[in-house]
Amino acid sequence: MDDPARYPRLRPVDLRPIVRNGRQYVVVRDPLRLSEQMVMIPQTLAPALALCDGTRDLRAIRAALMVRYGVRVNEETLRSLIATLDELYLLENERFREAQARALEIYRRAPFRPPMLAEEVYPEDPTALRQLIRRFEEEASGEDLEEDGRGLVSPHIDYARGGRTYARVWRRAAPFVREADLAVILGTDHYGEDRSITLTRQHYATPFGVLPTALSVVDALAQALGEEAAFAGELRHRGEHSIELAAVWLHATREGKPVELVPILCGPLMSFIQEDRDPISDPAIVRFIETLRAAIAGRRAVIVAAGDLAHVGPAFGGRPLDLPGRARLKADDEALIERMVAGDAAGFFAEIRRTKDRNNVCGVSPIYLALRVLEPTTGEKVDYALCPADEQGTSVVSICGLVWR
Repeated sequence: MDDPARYPRLRPVDLRPIVRNGRQYVVVRDPLRLSEQMVMIPQTLAPALALCDGTRDLRAIRAALMVRYGVRVNEETLRSLIATLDELYLLENERFREAQARALEIYRRAPFRPPMLAEEVYPEDPTALRQLIRRFEEEASGEDLEEDGRGLVSPHIDYARGGRTYARVWRRAAPFVREADLAVILGTDHYGEDRSITLTRQHYATPFGVLPTALSVVDALAQALGEEAAFAGELRHRGEHSIELAAVWLHATREGKPVELVPILCGPLMSFIQEDRDPISDPAIVRFIETLRAAIAGRRAVIVAAGDLAHVGPAFGGRPLDLPGRARLKADDEALIERMVAGDAAGFFAEIRRTKDRNNVCGVSPIYLALRVLEPTTGEKVDYALCPADEQGTSVVSICGLVWR
């Protein structure tokens, strides 16, 4: 078997800073959940992860740690770290690819995708879940219901922090959501490749039952995108939370009545930001938009963009957010929401390009694509909130709820 310490390449992983007994660590987790175990390493050793890019062997990584970061580490410690990463399938190598293939086969053979966040973010018991949602609805101020809507922006933050916004926007959208015969959920693919649009033929389950995937729509989209490209990252559907958290509110709003679902994970659009051009210039994205429009034509379809807005502060690798920073953040968010309300996809993305996405807006791709599919459209902001992302109050996630007509 190949030596994992020979030119190791770290896969896309979930990194979370933590403090234990006054010491700072970084927790490394696998977003694909090929292993449920986590790796906790001292923060001083964290730069080694960035150096595992497939171009350096063990000796070169040690040298770069010392020269670039002033970190001295012995060979045994570094080799042990890389061996642990390999054991948990966190390195891009044959061992990982074999585990991924096994997991994908199991995922596809299952009768449905189970709710992965039940008992983590919300109760698994449907009665307890209904009670939780009812409490959020009672706390949210009343709004006139939207009878003729076609889409909405729903957060994908956890319910504990975003419950008010979820409750307000789904209550406002309830009439047309209940009348829908097709729901398309465009969710942020937090670990997807740039420009990726990832499908699945698997059904999505919630504690209220199973939402059957509209296979004819998925097949049409797969033909437009190319089968290989459309399903290359399918296993990410298993662990990605963005679609699931919206699907639960969709199912609850419909009072447990199922509806055909098209679950789509949308990867980042960073290359378009860097190149300062609109994604509509990409032929694959145009094919996707036109095919989805054709698929929903004549149906009572609802388009859900499951995306949050800004992620700023130390929790996301930035500086602590002060009062002027909060004011600037709110102004940037207001500019984005103004374009979303106007149904202006080009203007929305122009705002992202203007700021070079300095606020780490993780809902860029689902919101942009929803605007393009629905255009012409106009909308109305239902709610906006800044949610804490660290104990010090110096990191926040901003979210909004919005309904499109």
